[in-house]
Amino acid sequence: MTLQERINAFVALGDKLRTLDTDTKAALTQRANDDNGWFDELSVTNALTGVEKMLSKEVLENWVGNYSSSEDEKPNKVLVVMAGNIPAVGFHDALSILISGHILMAKLSSQDTFLMTTLFNWLKEIEPKFNDFIQILEAPVKDINKVIATGSDNSTRYFVKYFSKYPNIIRHNRSSVAVIRGDEDEETLAKLADDIFLYYGLGCRNISKVYAPKDYDLTQLLKALEPRAKETIINHKYANNYDYNKSIYLVNKVEHLDNGGLIVVESEEMVSPISVLYYETYENGLELKAKLGDAEDKIQCIVTDGQWLAGSEDFGQAQFPSVSTYADNVDTMEFLSPIVK
Repeated sequence: MTLQERINAFVALGDKLRTLDTDTKAALTQRANDDNGWFDELSVTNALTGVEKMLSKEVLENWVGNYSSSEDEKPNKVLVVMAGNIPAVGFHDALSILISGHILMAKLSSQDTFLMTTLFNWLKEIEPKFNDFIQILEAPVKDINKVIATGSDNSTRYFVKYFSKYPNIIRHNRSSVAVIRGDEDEETLAKLADDIFLYYGLGCRNISKVYAPKDYDLTQLLKALEPRAKETIINHKYANNYDYNKSIYLVNKVEHLDNGGLIVVESEEMVSPISVLYYETYENGLELKAKLGDAEDKIQCIVTDGQWLAGSEDFGQAQFPSVSTYADNVDTMEFLSPIVK
Protein backbone atom coordinates (compact mmCIF):
# COMPACT_ATOMS: atom_id res chain seq x y z
CA MET A 1 0.00 0.00 0.00
CA THR A 2 1.45 3.37 -1.01
CA LEU A 3 1.59 6.44 1.19
CA GLN A 4 -0.99 8.17 -1.00
CA GLU A 5 -3.37 5.22 -0.70
CA ARG A 6 -3.07 5.39 3.07
CA ILE A 7 -3.70 9.12 3.11
CA ASN A 8 -6.74 8.71 0.86
CA ALA A 9 -8.18 6.02 3.14
CA PHE A 10 -7.88 8.20 6.23
CA VAL A 11 -9.39 11.16 4.39
CA ALA A 12 -12.34 8.92 3.50
CA LEU A 13 -12.64 7.89 7.16
CA GLY A 14 -12.76 11.57 8.11
CA ASP A 15 -15.52 12.13 5.53
CA LYS A 16 -17.48 9.24 7.00
CA LEU A 17 -17.24 10.68 10.50
CA ARG A 18 -18.38 14.10 9.27
CA THR A 19 -21.49 12.63 7.67
CA LEU A 20 -22.66 10.26 10.42
CA ASP A 21 -26.40 10.55 10.92
CA THR A 22 -28.00 11.25 14.28
CA ASP A 23 -29.14 7.65 14.86
CA THR A 24 -25.68 6.25 14.17
CA LYS A 25 -24.07 8.76 16.53
CA ALA A 26 -26.59 7.90 19.25
CA ALA A 27 -25.96 4.18 18.82
CA LEU A 28 -22.18 4.71 18.96
CA THR A 29 -22.49 6.72 22.15
CA GLN A 30 -24.76 4.19 23.83
CA ARG A 31 -22.50 1.26 22.99
CA ALA A 32 -19.38 3.16 24.03
CA ASN A 33 -21.10 4.07 27.29
CA ASP A 34 -21.62 0.36 27.95
CA ASP A 35 -17.82 -0.03 27.95
CA ASN A 36 -17.23 3.07 30.05
CA GLY A 37 -19.83 5.01 32.02
CA TRP A 38 -17.85 8.23 31.59
CA PHE A 39 -18.29 8.11 27.81
CA ASP A 40 -21.44 10.18 27.40
CA GLU A 41 -22.70 12.00 24.30
CA LEU A 42 -20.60 15.12 24.81
CA SER A 43 -17.40 13.15 25.42
CA VAL A 44 -17.85 10.82 22.45
CA THR A 45 -18.94 13.61 20.11
CA ASN A 46 -15.97 15.79 21.07
CA ALA A 47 -13.51 12.91 20.67
CA LEU A 48 -14.80 11.95 17.23
CA THR A 49 -14.82 15.59 16.14
CA GLY A 50 -11.17 15.78 17.17
CA VAL A 51 -10.42 12.68 15.10
CA GLU A 52 -12.20 13.97 12.00
CA LYS A 53 -10.33 17.29 12.16
CA MET A 54 -7.06 15.38 11.84
CA LEU A 55 -8.26 13.54 8.73
CA SER A 56 -8.34 16.19 6.03
CA LYS A 57 -6.12 15.73 2.99
CA GLU A 58 -4.29 19.00 3.53
CA VAL A 59 -3.62 18.31 7.20
CA LEU A 60 -2.36 14.77 6.60
CA GLU A 61 -0.16 15.64 3.62
CA ASN A 62 1.42 18.59 5.43
CA TRP A 63 1.96 16.44 8.51
CA VAL A 64 3.68 13.48 6.85
CA GLY A 65 5.62 15.86 4.61
CA ASN A 66 7.69 16.89 7.64
CA TYR A 67 9.23 13.43 7.98
CA SER A 68 11.65 11.34 5.94
CA SER A 69 10.31 8.56 3.74
CA SER A 70 11.94 5.67 1.91
CA GLU A 71 10.94 3.22 -0.79
CA ASP A 72 13.29 0.68 0.83
CA GLU A 73 11.77 0.89 4.32
CA LYS A 74 10.04 -2.31 5.41
CA PRO A 75 6.99 -2.21 7.70
CA ASN A 76 7.76 -2.61 11.40
CA LYS A 77 5.41 -4.33 13.82
CA VAL A 78 4.57 -1.70 16.41
CA LEU A 79 2.83 -2.74 19.60
CA VAL A 80 0.59 -0.08 21.16
CA VAL A 81 -0.73 -0.59 24.68
CA MET A 82 -3.60 1.87 24.66
CA ALA A 83 -5.18 3.82 27.49
CA GLY A 84 -8.95 4.09 27.88
CA ASN A 85 -9.44 7.18 30.01
CA ILE A 86 -11.16 9.19 27.26
CA PRO A 87 -12.93 8.06 24.07
CA ALA A 88 -10.64 6.96 21.20
CA VAL A 89 -7.58 8.23 23.06
CA GLY A 90 -5.41 5.66 21.27
CA PHE A 91 -6.40 6.79 17.79
CA HIS A 92 -3.50 9.22 17.28
CA ASP A 93 -0.93 6.49 17.91
CA ALA A 94 -2.81 4.18 15.54
CA LEU A 95 -2.97 6.89 12.88
CA SER A 96 0.74 7.63 13.23
CA ILE A 97 1.69 3.97 12.81
CA LEU A 98 -0.66 3.15 9.94
CA ILE A 99 -0.07 6.28 7.89
CA SER A 100 3.68 5.65 8.26
CA GLY A 101 3.17 2.27 6.59
CA HIS A 102 3.87 0.15 9.64
CA ILE A 103 1.84 -2.66 11.20
CA LEU A 104 -0.32 -1.78 14.18
CA MET A 105 -0.50 -4.41 16.91
CA ALA A 106 -3.06 -2.89 19.26
CA LYS A 107 -3.70 -3.96 22.83
CA LEU A 108 -6.94 -2.09 23.45
CA SER A 109 -8.10 -0.90 26.84
CA SER A 110 -11.15 -2.72 28.17
CA GLN A 111 -12.55 0.76 28.85
CA ASP A 112 -12.43 1.79 25.18
CA THR A 113 -12.81 -1.30 23.05
CA PHE A 114 -15.93 -0.56 21.02
CA LEU A 115 -15.04 2.86 19.62
CA MET A 116 -11.52 1.88 18.63
CA THR A 117 -12.68 -1.38 17.04
CA THR A 118 -15.40 0.48 15.14
CA LEU A 119 -12.90 3.01 13.74
CA PHE A 120 -10.57 0.21 12.65
CA ASN A 121 -13.43 -1.71 11.01
CA TRP A 122 -14.56 1.37 9.09
CA LEU A 123 -10.99 1.99 7.94
CA LYS A 124 -10.69 -1.60 6.69
CA GLU A 125 -14.01 -1.34 4.85
CA ILE A 126 -12.74 1.80 3.12
CA GLU A 127 -9.36 0.26 2.28
CA PRO A 128 -9.29 -3.56 2.60
CA LYS A 129 -5.47 -3.56 2.34
CA PHE A 130 -5.45 -2.36 5.95
CA ASN A 131 -6.58 -5.85 7.00
CA ASP A 132 -2.92 -6.86 6.79
CA PHE A 133 -1.80 -3.87 8.86
CA ILE A 134 -4.15 -3.93 11.86
CA GLN A 135 -4.02 -6.62 14.51
CA ILE A 136 -6.03 -6.41 17.73
CA LEU A 137 -4.38 -8.43 20.47
CA GLU A 138 -5.73 -10.06 23.60
CA ALA A 139 -2.32 -9.77 25.22
CA PRO A 140 1.07 -8.25 24.31
CA VAL A 141 3.23 -10.46 22.09
CA LYS A 142 6.95 -10.75 21.55
CA ASP A 143 7.05 -10.72 17.75
CA ILE A 144 7.37 -6.92 17.56
CA ASN A 145 9.89 -4.29 16.53
CA LYS A 146 8.83 -1.20 18.51
CA VAL A 147 6.54 -0.38 21.43
CA ILE A 148 4.35 2.54 22.44
CA ALA A 149 2.70 2.10 25.85
CA THR A 150 0.61 4.44 27.96
CA GLY A 151 -0.39 3.82 31.55
CA SER A 152 -0.29 4.86 35.16
CA ASP A 153 2.94 5.49 37.03
CA ASN A 154 2.66 1.96 38.44
CA SER A 155 2.08 0.25 35.09
CA THR A 156 4.85 2.21 33.38
CA ARG A 157 7.37 0.68 35.75
CA TYR A 158 6.26 -2.70 34.41
CA PHE A 159 6.34 -1.43 30.82
CA VAL A 160 9.90 -0.11 31.22
CA LYS A 161 11.09 -3.47 32.51
CA TYR A 162 9.10 -5.65 30.10
CA PHE A 163 9.78 -3.68 26.92
CA SER A 164 13.30 -2.44 27.64
CA LYS A 165 14.83 -4.48 24.81
CA TYR A 166 12.70 -2.78 22.17
CA PRO A 167 12.85 0.80 20.92
CA ASN A 168 10.00 2.32 22.88
CA ILE A 169 7.92 5.27 23.97
CA ILE A 170 6.63 4.75 27.51
CA ARG A 171 4.17 7.34 28.81
CA HIS A 172 3.26 7.84 32.46
CA ASN A 173 0.74 9.96 34.36
CA ARG A 174 0.67 13.61 33.38
CA SER A 175 -1.79 16.43 33.84
CA SER A 176 -2.16 19.96 32.55
CA VAL A 177 -2.15 23.39 34.14
CA ALA A 178 -3.51 26.88 33.53
CA VAL A 179 -1.65 30.07 34.40
CA ILE A 180 -3.74 33.11 35.30
CA ARG A 181 -2.13 36.50 34.83
CA GLY A 182 -4.69 38.23 37.05
CA ASP A 183 -6.34 40.70 34.70
CA GLU A 184 -8.55 38.26 32.74
CA ASP A 185 -12.24 39.11 32.61
CA GLU A 186 -15.08 36.66 33.28
CA GLU A 187 -15.61 35.86 29.61
CA THR A 188 -11.95 34.97 29.20
CA LEU A 189 -11.87 32.81 32.32
CA ALA A 190 -14.99 30.98 31.14
CA LYS A 191 -12.95 29.61 28.22
CA LEU A 192 -11.22 27.36 30.74
CA ALA A 193 -14.47 25.38 31.10
CA ASP A 194 -13.62 23.02 28.22
CA ASP A 195 -10.07 22.59 29.49
CA ILE A 196 -11.31 21.61 32.95
CA PHE A 197 -14.63 19.83 32.42
CA LEU A 198 -14.47 18.04 29.07
CA TYR A 199 -14.05 14.30 29.72
CA TYR A 200 -14.78 15.09 33.39
CA GLY A 201 -11.12 15.75 34.13
CA LEU A 202 -10.01 12.23 33.16
CA GLY A 203 -7.60 13.19 30.38
CA CYS A 204 -3.95 14.14 30.62
CA ARG A 205 -4.82 17.39 28.83
CA ASN A 206 -7.46 18.31 31.40
CA ILE A 207 -6.50 21.24 33.60
CA SER A 208 -6.10 19.90 37.12
CA LYS A 209 -4.24 22.88 38.57
CA VAL A 210 -4.21 26.65 38.24
CA TYR A 211 -1.31 28.97 39.02
CA ALA A 212 -2.53 32.43 40.05
CA PRO A 213 -0.84 35.60 41.34
CA LYS A 214 -0.52 35.95 45.10
CA ASP A 215 -3.68 37.49 46.60
CA TYR A 216 -5.68 36.72 43.44
CA ASP A 217 -9.43 36.52 44.11
CA LEU A 218 -10.30 32.97 43.08
CA THR A 219 -14.03 33.65 43.37
CA GLN A 220 -13.72 35.35 39.95
CA LEU A 221 -12.66 32.03 38.45
CA LEU A 222 -15.34 30.07 40.28
CA LYS A 223 -18.03 32.47 39.11
CA ALA A 224 -16.88 32.20 35.49
CA LEU A 225 -16.90 28.39 35.67
CA GLU A 226 -20.14 28.01 37.64
CA PRO A 227 -22.54 27.50 34.69
CA ARG A 228 -20.42 24.68 33.28
CA ALA A 229 -19.81 23.16 36.71
CA LYS A 230 -23.56 22.88 37.31
CA GLU A 231 -24.06 21.29 33.89
CA THR A 232 -21.28 18.79 34.56
CA ILE A 233 -22.52 17.68 37.96
CA ILE A 234 -25.65 16.26 36.31
CA ASN A 235 -23.49 13.23 35.48
CA HIS A 236 -24.02 10.91 38.46
CA LYS A 237 -20.47 9.54 38.38
CA TYR A 238 -19.05 13.06 38.54
CA ALA A 239 -21.59 14.03 41.24
CA ASN A 240 -20.55 11.06 43.37
CA ASN A 241 -16.93 12.20 43.23
CA TYR A 242 -17.92 15.77 44.04
CA ASP A 243 -19.98 14.69 47.09
CA TYR A 244 -17.22 12.41 48.32
CA ASN A 245 -14.43 14.97 47.98
CA LYS A 246 -16.50 17.76 49.50
CA SER A 247 -17.34 15.61 52.52
CA ILE A 248 -13.66 14.72 53.03
CA TYR A 249 -12.64 18.38 52.98
CA LEU A 250 -15.44 19.32 55.37
CA VAL A 251 -14.67 16.53 57.82
CA ASN A 252 -10.94 17.29 57.76
CA LYS A 253 -11.55 21.04 57.91
CA VAL A 254 -9.57 21.66 54.73
CA GLU A 255 -10.03 25.19 53.42
CA HIS A 256 -11.68 25.18 50.01
CA LEU A 257 -13.91 27.12 47.66
CA ASP A 258 -16.95 25.63 45.94
CA ASN A 259 -19.37 26.78 43.25
CA GLY A 260 -21.78 23.85 43.42
CA GLY A 261 -19.94 21.67 40.92
CA LEU A 262 -16.23 22.34 41.32
CA ILE A 263 -14.09 22.45 44.46
CA VAL A 264 -10.92 24.57 44.51
CA VAL A 265 -8.18 23.67 46.99
CA GLU A 266 -4.68 25.02 47.50
CA SER A 267 -2.07 22.31 46.95
CA GLU A 268 1.44 21.77 45.64
CA GLU A 269 0.29 18.48 44.11
CA MET A 270 -0.29 18.32 40.34
CA VAL A 271 -3.04 15.73 39.81
CA SER A 272 -6.31 16.66 41.47
CA PRO A 273 -9.22 14.27 42.13
CA ILE A 274 -12.24 14.40 39.84
CA SER A 275 -14.38 17.48 40.67
CA VAL A 276 -11.41 19.22 42.33
CA LEU A 277 -9.16 21.92 40.91
CA TYR A 278 -5.89 22.60 42.71
CA TYR A 279 -4.32 26.04 42.81
CA GLU A 280 -0.96 27.46 43.75
CA THR A 281 0.14 31.08 43.88
CA TYR A 282 3.21 32.84 42.54
CA GLU A 283 4.68 36.25 43.37
CA ASN A 284 6.50 37.01 40.14
CA GLY A 285 7.55 35.61 36.80
CA LEU A 286 10.76 34.11 38.12
CA GLU A 287 8.95 32.14 40.81
CA LEU A 288 6.34 30.97 38.30
CA LYS A 289 9.04 29.82 35.89
CA ALA A 290 10.78 27.91 38.68
CA LYS A 291 7.57 26.17 39.75
CA LEU A 292 6.68 25.16 36.21
CA GLY A 293 10.23 23.97 35.64
CA ASP A 294 10.18 21.79 38.75
CA ALA A 295 6.98 20.12 37.51
CA GLU A 296 7.97 19.90 33.85
CA ASP A 297 8.00 16.10 33.65
CA LYS A 298 4.49 15.97 35.14
CA ILE A 299 2.88 18.56 32.85
CA GLN A 300 1.27 17.63 29.55
CA CYS A 301 0.35 21.16 28.47
CA ILE A 302 0.03 24.70 29.81
CA VAL A 303 -2.78 27.07 28.86
CA THR A 304 -2.77 30.86 29.19
CA ASP A 305 -4.90 33.68 27.84
CA GLY A 306 -3.61 34.50 24.38
CA GLN A 307 -0.63 32.14 24.85
CA TRP A 308 1.19 34.91 26.71
CA LEU A 309 3.55 32.37 28.26
CA ALA A 310 6.07 30.87 25.84
CA GLY A 311 5.15 27.31 24.85
CA SER A 312 1.59 27.57 26.16
CA GLU A 313 -1.73 27.02 24.40
CA ASP A 314 -4.71 29.35 24.51
CA PHE A 315 -7.50 29.06 27.08
CA GLY A 316 -10.11 26.62 25.82
CA GLN A 317 -7.78 24.73 23.48
CA ALA A 318 -6.27 22.04 25.72
CA GLN A 319 -8.74 19.41 24.54
CA PHE A 320 -8.33 20.19 20.84
CA PRO A 321 -4.76 19.14 19.96
CA SER A 322 -3.60 19.19 16.35
CA VAL A 323 -2.34 16.10 14.58
CA SER A 324 1.24 17.28 15.22
CA THR A 325 0.73 17.64 18.98
CA TYR A 326 2.42 14.68 20.67
CA ALA A 327 1.83 13.24 24.12
CA ASP A 328 4.68 13.94 26.55
CA ASN A 329 6.22 16.09 23.77
CA VAL A 330 7.78 12.96 22.25
CA ASP A 331 7.51 13.03 18.45
CA THR A 332 5.80 9.74 17.61
CA MET A 333 6.31 10.14 13.86
CA GLU A 334 10.02 10.73 14.31
CA PHE A 335 10.14 7.57 16.43
CA LEU A 336 8.45 5.65 13.58
CA SER A 337 10.46 7.22 10.74
CA PRO A 338 11.26 6.71 7.99
CA ILE A 339 7.79 6.51 6.50
CA VAL A 340 7.20 3.60 4.13
CA LYS A 341 6.76 5.27 0.76
